[in-house]
Amino acid sequence: MNSPNTGAGGEIEQLYEELAGEYDLDGKPYTFGGHSFSFLSVLDSYALLDRISPEEFVKDEQMPYWAEIWPSAITLSTFIADELPLEGKRIVEIGAGVGMASIVAAWKGASVLATDYSLEALRFIRYNALKNRVKVETERLDWRLVQCREQFDLLFAADVLYERVNLLPIVYAIDKLLKPGGAAFISDPRRRLAEQFLELAGENDFSVTPLVREYRTGTESVAVNIYRLMRSAERP
Repeated sequence: MNSPNTGAGGEIEQLYEELAGEYDLDGKPYTFGGHSFSFLSVLDSYALLDRISPEEFVKDEQMPYWAEIWPSAITLSTFIADELPLEGKRIVEIGAGVGMASIVAAWKGASVLATDYSLEALRFIRYNALKNRVKVETERLDWRLVQCREQFDLLFAADVLYERVNLLPIVYAIDKLLKPGGAAFISDPRRRLAEQFLELAGENDFSVTPLVREYRTGTESVAVNIYRLMRSAERP
């Protein structure tokens, strides 16, 4: 597991004060792999809609989905903590939101780049990484035009298959970001759009293995699939 950060107390306090001045915050504990984590998110993501100007929405159609922690992210993080050996692996997460999966992967010993289109999200990732005492790099990434030249052993994404217009760009992003022999793990609450995504992935020479999971908390139960994508020619 990665060693705790040191000398970050001042930065985390300042960052929290900045975020608290701009958002109504929600901090909650989670346990993955028997280890306690704490994650900060936005109490009401719908309140952020007022921040999006009509001009920005027409340009990007970006909704503040990044601001919440969704069942797919919790399910993927559980899978990462319990089932994936990550020591020494180089990992990228796309659509990272507040960074839950990235932070759990860093705790497991991976070198992690967490990306999101939202610059606001990157600030929460930074805070959550400091709070959980792991090292996570952050970078803005647009699925439609991936400019990152690095390739990674593994790619993670949780709950990104919600807009039809994004499906093919996500397939292309996965292809560009994965090393030869690499694998992507895409967590999704079994939306109908996921079926179209898988068809597009197959048309672009990816093989798909679905891993059936379920998110439970109290009386809530959400069916979640984690799709493992590998280039067909490289599948073991």
